[in-house]
Amino acid sequence: MFTTVLMIEKPLVPADVELVTTLHGDEPVSFVVLMQPRGDQDRLLRAIDDVALGELDKAVREGRQPEGEGALLPAERALSHSLTALREAGSEAIGEVVESHPIELLKSVVEQTHADEVIVLTAPHLVEEFFHRDWTSRARHKVGVPVLKLFAHNVDD
Repeated sequence: MFTTVLMIEKPLVPADVELVTTLHGDEPVSFVVLMQPRGDQDRLLRAIDDVALGELDKAVREGRQPEGEGALLPAERALSHSLTALREAGSEAIGEVVESHPIELLKSVVEQTHADEVIVLTAPHLVEEFFHRDWTSRARHKVGVPVLKLFAHNVDD
């Protein structure tokens, strides 16, 4: 069985589930999902990304989204939804909400589970990607397995 550590920041939609569960053809896949809640420190970067992507309405709503401690419960719900969706697609899936130090936790999970790869499934983060401070760039230097970056689908997609 192929083991994938899947880093996400929002609940998986059906298109995301299909994408990650079919990457390896018919080979069975086991997922360890790490759900990153929204952090207060990321608000400005998210707003800049929204403006750069022409999504002004999202930039305006940015201040109304739960952040920090307030984001833990929505993150737990998103994780539960995502695990259920992966299991319904025929994969094994476990996971946890990342409360701090996502890259250190990722490295630890990869080592403990003997993962074959890491998939980072996120929205575009233009500023962080430009400076190579996004999860994918940072993980590639730490985890010792291939790291694939995929862009998550929006509910509207």
